[in-house]
Amino acid sequence: MPRATWQGVRMSDAVGPSESPVLVEVRGHVAVITLNRPDRLNAITSQMGAAYARALRDADADPEIRVAVVTGSGRGFCSGADLSVLAQGPEALDGFVSETAWEDLPTGALEVSIPVVMAVNGPAAGLGFVIALTGDICLASPTARFISAFSRLGLVAEYGVAWLLPRMIGRQRAAEILLSGRSVDAAEAERIGLVQGVHDDVLEAALDWATDVATNCSPHSLATMKRQLTQADHADLHHSIEQSLRLMRESFRGADLAEALVAKAAGRPPEFGPA
Repeated sequence: MPRATWQGVRMSDAVGPSESPVLVEVRGHVAVITLNRPDRLNAITSQMGAAYARALRDADADPEIRVAVVTGSGRGFCSGADLSVLAQGPEALDGFVSETAWEDLPTGALEVSIPVVMAVNGPAAGLGFVIALTGDICLASPTARFISAFSRLGLVAEYGVAWLLPRMIGRQRAAEILLSGRSVDAAEAERIGLVQGVHDDVLEAALDWATDVATNCSPHSLATMKRQLTQADHADLHHSIEQSLRLMRESFRGADLAEALVAKAAGRPPEFGPA
């Protein structure tokens, strides 16, 4: 059973959780963040984008939360920016971008220290495509589709996706997908490495992975390795090796290694402290 539901994701105190644009459930040490505008395939408004970013930051700040899972309500993951914003013209669109603080950008999963698993349960288009790519792990349902869409709307590769996608699947594959704006189904996404698995119940699969990691992995190790992965994108191999050697020596003296060894000998799960 969920441990709690954070009330901070509500649009106001007057609306119930089912009407909030972003829902959060805490299941043990896992926060499940759900984009919640199913009637619009979870299209993002500026308010909803800020609520999503805040939910990630809140999960990261909670010492009891060790992994976050992001999914969509209903039959879609996220259809992108709300079309009502697109229809308002260039000034409104410019405001959608220029008035969004850095910490509220949809790439927030890259910034938090806890692992984030994307459970893509349906179409992920445009901005939704970007959000899916920002997970540390991405799993898909058989009905999932990944659609960059930008070129077909006269737009550009938004929110750093031209940097993210080639690092996941290679430059030529990324170029073909971004330039064409075509749809990639779940089977192709798994074949090219865009997702790490396709599951009939993608949320359950994501929760299984998240719960295993939250139960058996050191929060300090998770935070450190996520930071290493991010920094490695900006460093050469020599620097990455030097950094890892320094961090290795620190970990040898940490309490988590001792606890892991004692727990293994005792045949019990480790009881790691906070990151």
